[in-house]
Amino acid sequence: MIYNRFEWALLVRIILLSASMLLCLYFIIYTERIASGIIISLLVVYQIYELYQYVLETNRKLTRFLEAVKYSDFTAGFNKDSRLGESFGDLNRMFNEVFDAFRKARAEKEENWQYLKTVVQHVNVGLLSYDETGKIELVNNTAKRFLKTNQLNKISDLARVNYDLYQIINQLPPGTKTLFKPSPDLHLSINATELRLRGSSYKLVSIQNILSELQQQEIEAWQNLTKVLRHEIMNSITPIASLAGTAIDIIQEDVICENGMVSFNEESYEDITMSLKTIENRSKGLVTFVEAYRNFTSIPQPDFERVQIDDIIKEVVQLIKAGVAKPHIKISMNFHPPHMIVRIDPKLIEMVLINVLKNAAEALEETESPTIIISVYTDHEQKVFIDITDNGSGIEPEALEKIFIPFYTTKNHGSGIGLSLSQRIMQMHHGNLTARSVVGVGTTFTLQL
Repeated sequence: MIYNRFEWALLVRIILLSASMLLCLYFIIYTERIASGIIISLLVVYQIYELYQYVLETNRKLTRFLEAVKYSDFTAGFNKDSRLGESFGDLNRMFNEVFDAFRKARAEKEENWQYLKTVVQHVNVGLLSYDETGKIELVNNTAKRFLKTNQLNKISDLARVNYDLYQIINQLPPGTKTLFKPSPDLHLSINATELRLRGSSYKLVSIQNILSELQQQEIEAWQNLTKVLRHEIMNSITPIASLAGTAIDIIQEDVICENGMVSFNEESYEDITMSLKTIENRSKGLVTFVEAYRNFTSIPQPDFERVQIDDIIKEVVQLIKAGVAKPHIKISMNFHPPHMIVRIDPKLIEMVLINVLKNAAEALEETESPTIIISVYTDHEQKVFIDITDNGSGIEPEALEKIFIPFYTTKNHGSGIGLSLSQRIMQMHHGNLTARSVVGVGTTFTLQL
């Protein structure tokens, strides 16, 4: 509607200008009224000037409007030239309404930004973001407290405060996490991710103090370990003490000392022999248990190297087939994609695979058409997963919650440290070992590297 009015106003001016020019020619050529022709010609000049200003003012107005939008300058207004016509007044009113909408949107955006900044500053997780040049774009109060600095303009400034922490944050690959203990009261979990905004790359780092959680887990772990140790030790010490007391009673009641000679009947001899053999066996079992505990607490640090995970798995499968796995157990392998390169300690990961595959093979002893499926794949973050699935009888939910507790076992034999040892090795690789099971269907152990 506004532009229609503008077109009509422009058309009227053109018609009037044309009429004035014709009238001027008429007076000069046909009537020879030179003075009237001069006056009308001056009117034509004025009309041309006014038409030029009319069109130019509209172009200037559009230019100022577009420049204001480009530079987000919505402080100006469009009012002073409304006197040039109704169409200018309508156009000015629309421009001002658009500016009001922009100002309102910017105010809401600023309010949301201030709200977000307030939330970020008050969360208990440290947040730190910097661009490709190392310039800090965001750092909240919690991060400053963890980093022990209030002045941080570039990520390199952190090197003057804590060089080790600077190295960890700067070299931590996006999509990964690590642990760092800068002081006794801080045990930091550091996570990194990468963002791309407006064509630029930013690294976002979250820092969380997990000391209280670790302390709670440590207490629970010690409580569980104490229960297991007490149970195992009492199972050995109680019969040893009882049998030792029985042997003493036999010696005191049935042994006869005469003329420096000691004698006792055959039944007493057999009872004492049996008691001593039982004491010997339980003592050996206790020594084996202590040795297993020593092995669990003395895992060597991983010696990382880049290897092809397919080769490691195939070697372990051949070892299992030649060892504990029965010939009728079918073991299949799927690699998606094949020939994946991972950074691991091959010897330690082989130990984990052997433990898990051995348990799977033992779970299939009474299963018809026993099958083990090994699947290797990656997720959207390029993390590598290894699923080991068997179609055995499964694990009861109560037992599934405890299978990673040291020395817990549902078998009649074994130390009960295989799975807990395997999980510890995976954690040392910054990964994890988990299990899910359905009774009567099967069990899947997942290694996340």
